[in-house]
Amino acid sequence: MGFAISDEFLGTFAPIVVYWVYSGMYVLLGVFENYRLHTRKEEDDKNLVSKSTVVRGVLLQQMIQAVVAIILFTVTGNDDGAAVGLQPSLVVLARQILTAMLVLDTWQYFMHRYMHHNKFLYRHIHSLHHRLVVPYAFGALYNHPLEGLLLDTIGGALSFLLSGMSPRASIFFFSFATIKTVDDHCGLWLPGNLFHVFFKNNTAYHDVHHQLYGSKYNFSQPFFVLWDRILGTYMPYSLEKRAGGGFEVRPTRDCKDD
Repeated sequence: MGFAISDEFLGTFAPIVVYWVYSGMYVLLGVFENYRLHTRKEEDDKNLVSKSTVVRGVLLQQMIQAVVAIILFTVTGNDDGAAVGLQPSLVVLARQILTAMLVLDTWQYFMHRYMHHNKFLYRHIHSLHHRLVVPYAFGALYNHPLEGLLLDTIGGALSFLLSGMSPRASIFFFSFATIKTVDDHCGLWLPGNLFHVFFKNNTAYHDVHHQLYGSKYNFSQPFFVLWDRILGTYMPYSLEKRAGGGFEVRPTRDCKDD
């Protein structure tokens, strides 16, 4: 008699495991300067928070996310259809995933932008994330706990509920969203990275936002650049080879405060 792991369990904990495995891979690749958008020295000198503090902050946020996920799955009930083989068609699944992506992007864009424009929220909450002037992979979810709850946890819950996806589908969606978020913060420009091929919202795009000149631009996360384009907060950039290896991200238009 085997031990069956429920979809709800995997939907809760798979993204957490994926986060640390995937970010660990980028930590190893970060030793090669040729892939970096900032040097290792800049990562050590410019960041305003220790890596041990970042790890503790991420673990706290993931604990909160897990509790909310368990409550959400309990309230919405089991996915009985999946148990008897009535999985949605590929067309329905694709529609659910796209809907979830758009819901998550919309929620995070407007909440993220508001946290930058509200001085109280930025000073006391969102500035914690921007202590990482030079982002790195396992700092992707380093936020104030309230920000993590508002942007990531509630945003994820809304995308799950409004898309109508099952707990089984959520395993793949939230694991994918986790990988994408880690990639956006990894600080590496890797050859052949499919995220850079299919998404304009990528590592360099988000790096612009973490710099002082880009703090009022490139709010979109984690998938598309739709709202930045529509609302005029899109900051284009160029990638240039840096002497000594790696790349440098440079804005290609004048930066003005909104």
